[in-house]
Amino acid sequence: MSRYSPAEIEARWQSAWEKNETFKAVRDAAKPKYYVLEMFPYPSGRIHMGHVRNYTMGDVIARYKIATGHNVLHPMGWDAFGMPAENAAMAIGGHPKDWTYGNIKDMRDQMKPLGLSIDWSREFATCDPEYYGQQQALFLDFLDADLVYRKNAIVNWDPVDMTVLANEQVEAGRGWRSGALVERRELTQWFFKISEHSEELLDALDSLDNWPAKVKLMQANWIGKSRGLQFAFSTVDAPDGHDRIEVYTTRPDTLLGASFVGISPDHPLAKVLEKDNPEVAAFCAECRKGGTTEEAIETAEKLGYDTGITVRHPFDTSHELPVYIANFILMDYGTGAIFGCPAHDERDFEFATKYDLPIISTYLPSEESDDTLNEAYVPAKTEKVFYNRGFAGDKWQTGNEAIDAAIAFCESNGVGQGVTKFRLRDWGLSRQRYWGCPIPVVHCDACGVVPEKKENLPIELPYDVDFDTPGNPLDRHPTWRDCACPSCGAPAKRETDTMDTFVDSSWYFARFTAPDAETPTNMEDAKYWMNVDQYIGGIEHAILHLLYSRFFARAMQITGHLPESAIEPFDALFTQGMVTHAIYQTPKQDGRPTYHYPEEVELRDGKAFLKKDGNEVEVVPSAKMSKSKNNVVDPLNIISNYGADTARWFVLSDSPPERDVEWTASGAEAAFKHLGRVWNISDRIGAMDKDAAGSGDDELLRTMHKTIHDVTMGVESFGFNAAIAKLYAFTAALQKSKAGYAAQREAVMTLAQLMSPMTPHLAEDIWTQQGGDGMIVTAPWPKADEAMLVDDTVTMPIQINGKRRAEIQVPADMAKEEVEKIALAHEAVIRTLDGATPKKVIVVPGRIVNVVA
Repeated sequence: MSRYSPAEIEARWQSAWEKNETFKAVRDAAKPKYYVLEMFPYPSGRIHMGHVRNYTMGDVIARYKIATGHNVLHPMGWDAFGMPAENAAMAIGGHPKDWTYGNIKDMRDQMKPLGLSIDWSREFATCDPEYYGQQQALFLDFLDADLVYRKNAIVNWDPVDMTVLANEQVEAGRGWRSGALVERRELTQWFFKISEHSEELLDALDSLDNWPAKVKLMQANWIGKSRGLQFAFSTVDAPDGHDRIEVYTTRPDTLLGASFVGISPDHPLAKVLEKDNPEVAAFCAECRKGGTTEEAIETAEKLGYDTGITVRHPFDTSHELPVYIANFILMDYGTGAIFGCPAHDERDFEFATKYDLPIISTYLPSEESDDTLNEAYVPAKTEKVFYNRGFAGDKWQTGNEAIDAAIAFCESNGVGQGVTKFRLRDWGLSRQRYWGCPIPVVHCDACGVVPEKKENLPIELPYDVDFDTPGNPLDRHPTWRDCACPSCGAPAKRETDTMDTFVDSSWYFARFTAPDAETPTNMEDAKYWMNVDQYIGGIEHAILHLLYSRFFARAMQITGHLPESAIEPFDALFTQGMVTHAIYQTPKQDGRPTYHYPEEVELRDGKAFLKKDGNEVEVVPSAKMSKSKNNVVDPLNIISNYGADTARWFVLSDSPPERDVEWTASGAEAAFKHLGRVWNISDRIGAMDKDAAGSGDDELLRTMHKTIHDVTMGVESFGFNAAIAKLYAFTAALQKSKAGYAAQREAVMTLAQLMSPMTPHLAEDIWTQQGGDGMIVTAPWPKADEAMLVDDTVTMPIQINGKRRAEIQVPADMAKEEVEKIALAHEAVIRTLDGATPKKVIVVPGRIVNVVA
């Protein structure tokens, strides 16, 4: 008997697929197309088991669709720009370009042994000039279509790295890399007009039937549609030109509980005041050191400066409210001004308590409730409460009802108007970094901001830069920065900001349809391949990446780069769980643990011990794989020891794909043994007498057809673990079968076909061993015979007084009366009843017999 040797098998079939260009995607109008795409990786230099799981899921779908007659596009690329490459250059020397392309080579070499059905001829990295040159062309088209603009904006500024940070890069008010306290600074930035598409982006979520509900909800909340009241307070003793303070509120029902007005440190009124008042200037400067993230604002101490200015309440002009400059109000949210109702807002309550301001309730839990509040009362908008200071005759209202009543009352009394607004703000894309796509404009003293000519694209990054000085090296590179104006030819300067890396990943799916096109896309290819039929990636990208990609698809349609049918680029979305592993740690004297790699540890009797000295280590179960905790498993080690098919089988079999899966050495060993068992079954069948007859042919083939049905349903519904459970059962049935050669050969070839999306190398070898035509990867997917799915007989358990005592096999269509007779005649039933007559016998056809004694 031959031995299962994954190293030999996998190398052979990967070579055959590559030689035959099996996975090369070419347009074919005679076939239905299918585009499967996993979110492309950042080239960090090493793949991990999370990569293995993500790309194996996509590979299962791609291979299944090939087998079902589809023309499949399954590409791979690299999200290659960004700060990590610059950080590496600063930390270890070298150049971001060399570091990035070196990592890409390493990761490609690590991924190829997985046997993925990828069309590597379409591979690109976002740092390729050929790619970002077309991105620059898109930018120019967006600029021409009024989809991008430039304005002053308040940004997160890292004073050490001297760069703008996205909100996600601000951690506890500090720069994620430098650790410096982030400041709010006003800079001239480029923006995409995504906010103009807020309503459409929100409404279109309803059409995304094959997206997870939680992802659509996260996007809807981020877009944040709300109806509120926009109005103005009249000021008292304010500087000239500031006789009104505009406010937008989503809770106008609390207006009668207002006790102060707050404005942003960047509000026009605050800027006027700080010019002549050093105290105001110092306070505003301190506020600008705080972060702009919601988390930073909510967790920071609430600080205010009393300007001495007051405003008149619109419904009680004798009632004046103080105006404070407050550190928790941002200029780019609403109007940069709010009214505070401390009774019904936790942030306002904290502020009012600190500055001894009135706390006036507008609604209470009940008519008898004391309106002296020790904390903010903030019920859900759908909850009915008692309005003691409301705008409608009905005192009992939900918040939503009261908001509508307040808007109607204010409009009828000439106090503002109802306005629908969105939380979504325009997308600031400027980054003061080197390793990113250059923004293709120049600044000319005579002409202003001038778009670069398309024939001059790509505007490539210069290689000769250094990172010895903080900040963007493009600012210090005169031979690159200094140029001629494309309009008048006079000396000008290039824009030295580069694009946010979210831009790079917001259209790569479209570029894959024609990666060598001399324009961003080729319309014929885009019409054929788009949309992405199945997109797979992590839940951490559920908001920004997907939202920006949806905007880009619309912008590319407007500018003629995508067909209108691709306005929503991803038809189906699947968000997979993580791969986890236990953490092994021993304490240090300073209290911080020392982490040990899994290969340094031996497991015995449910405990873990270091191999080198036998000392016991603490086990933290099932944690996210992290390099900092050393609980990572190197896929190449797994492939070397067990083969790629084992790694693929395990990550698919152990847990539903949307949930986390814990990698264990015992699980990998068990998967390897099972694949060896399948190999041995095929080897045994191959050695059988070709004319051998046996018993149980029909039973084996019936099991086979049920397995075809169940595995097909599992693959189509992303129930990979459920499909594999059926394959385990079918393998066990085949191993025990006494059927003849023909039936066993048909069964093992079908088993190979059903396993081929998960374990493609083993499946190819079994197919060849059994004399299959061509390669299994292109063989038609087996179809279940409907007649074989109908059971002639069923097994029915017999319960007596709720306890299972026996089971019987009866024809599936047997009458209830006959089933009852057979059950009562069963030896185990007679023995248990011991001569007693049952009170009741309940037969559930095809399911169970219940006997009540």
